[in-house]
Amino acid sequence: MSLARIYSRAQVGIAAPEVIVEVHLGNGLPSFSIVGLPETSVKEAKDRVRSALINSQFSFPDQRITVNLAPADLPKEGGRFDLAIAIGILVASEQLHSPDISQYEFFGELALSGEIRGVSAIVPSVMAATQAKRCCVLAQVDDPLASLIDSANRKACTSLQQVWLDLSGQMPLALNCAYQSEPDKQHDVCGDALDLNEVKGQQQGKRALEIAAAGQHNLLFVGPPGTGKSMLAQRMTSIMPPMTADEALETAALYSITGQEIALNNWRKRPYRNPHHTCSAVALVGGSSNPRPGEISLAHNGILFLDELPEFERKVLDSLREPMETGKVVISRAARQAEFPANFQLIAALNPSPTGCHTDKRSTPDQVLKYLSKISGPFLDRIDLQVELPRLPASQLQSQEYSESSEDVRIRVEQAYERQMKRQGKLNSQLGNKEIAIHCPLGHEEQVFLAQVSEKLGLSPRSYHRIIKVARTIADLSAESDITLPHLKESIGYRALERLLNQLSQY
Repeated sequence: MSLARIYSRAQVGIAAPEVIVEVHLGNGLPSFSIVGLPETSVKEAKDRVRSALINSQFSFPDQRITVNLAPADLPKEGGRFDLAIAIGILVASEQLHSPDISQYEFFGELALSGEIRGVSAIVPSVMAATQAKRCCVLAQVDDPLASLIDSANRKACTSLQQVWLDLSGQMPLALNCAYQSEPDKQHDVCGDALDLNEVKGQQQGKRALEIAAAGQHNLLFVGPPGTGKSMLAQRMTSIMPPMTADEALETAALYSITGQEIALNNWRKRPYRNPHHTCSAVALVGGSSNPRPGEISLAHNGILFLDELPEFERKVLDSLREPMETGKVVISRAARQAEFPANFQLIAALNPSPTGCHTDKRSTPDQVLKYLSKISGPFLDRIDLQVELPRLPASQLQSQEYSESSEDVRIRVEQAYERQMKRQGKLNSQLGNKEIAIHCPLGHEEQVFLAQVSEKLGLSPRSYHRIIKVARTIADLSAESDITLPHLKESIGYRALERLLNQLSQY
């Protein structure tokens, strides 16, 4: 046989399209060429594969070798095709006889010694191979991550020689090695050492955190330094339910693209990302010439915490507006386009004044208004809950009064989750306008009250609907089927920054 067809996968965003590695040995002067839109790192595979074959005691064909990576219009990058190319040469040169080679997909970069190194984006590749009902042959270092996909068939290897022994039937590799990937305790899934009972006072802030967790609502804390804004945000994941298997795999796929480590013993814990306010729009949203996921995608199914919100550039914050609505981000470049999921929950914090507190008389109302106006109205419109955290008196800081633990709060949050999923199949924050009319009906008294408040506060249609959705979540936490006036009043009470801006504009 002078022609071989081997299967592998490329990486485009979070997708892993199939790549057929065609290897042909022909007559003519000895040469080695790779075609099919390979980037420099792929072209360099010629030298890696040649050395790996020779150092693994195989003969390198003294013929014209042509490798085609199909489809030809799909850009290929990285060393992920090295193993597939080497296997293709062995099959084409009849050094390897494997009648079922089409049942495998190969992922791995070759060292000059013939050892197999790991590659990025292994999770999307294994997921796609599993859907195609093929067995994955991959590097040993990548196998623990690939094992997160329960239905995947995998063979982990450390060298090219080991792969040849398996495919030739002389020394089969173990199939689907098991790893410790499930946590021993429920607490390990949902949280960590941080617990909500460590935060003194701030009952309204804790209540808002519970509502935000129950309905996946965006939340803004407003208050002077030292009032517990960051402490509350850091404990958000401890009161949220664990990710489902599908959600955890989506998040793991994003992390594998960027090469970030995933803790196998706690991989269903929701991510918590806290970028610095000096980060660029590309770092936050994603980008570069070869599109990569940004912080909002790495916070997929978890929390994105933005501290010192007015210190972020306005254009950076405004770049979040569309992902906050759609739950995804599309990055377009001249050469390619990539889409990444970004279903994150935003928690933000800010000081109400450039001096830390708007009542300390060190800033004029105009200076405070200018500082807060760095946040655009459309961006603020997308934040459901705005809560003011006051400074605590020393007596409250020294109090030993019992405060609810994260586990106590999480039980109520999980019950509210179940009610929403049973009623509408999604969380309240994800409801569209038509769904609000179906699942969040208001009585006549509630409609009249909300209309009056909307007129008085000058609410936008988006804010109007978000108040209803927050009220629906409050009712779910109370296990009540209807939205009543107390629910609406509490929901309207979480508009602290809008009230502050209105007060300042009257000076």
